Amino acid sequence: MMNGFDVVAEPARREILDLLLEGPRAVGELVSETGLSQPNTSRHLRVLREAGLVESRAVGQRRLYGLRGEGFAELARWLTPYVLLWQGGLDALERHVDRKD
Repeated sequence: MMNGFDVVAEPARREILDLLLEGPRAVGELVSETGLSQPNTSRHLRVLREAGLVESRAVGQRRLYGLRGEGFAELARWLTPYVLLWQGGLDALERHVDRKD
């Protein structure tokens, strides 16, 4: 099984995640919006599901796919120090700009 970083390294999977950020969607909607084939979309969804980033649920005859927030915890833990570093740089820039006024 791939880790979360390997999974999100694929641009098509990132595009699917971006679409699912707006809310749950059926495979057909994702196919239409990404331009990927149905088999490719399903394959990417399977990888995302196995990595714990996406879950599916049956709604009538359709399966809806949505994000699993807790699945992103590993990514967030690793990324947090870098976000803090970036924010610190922005804070320093803001202080510098304020001194110039």
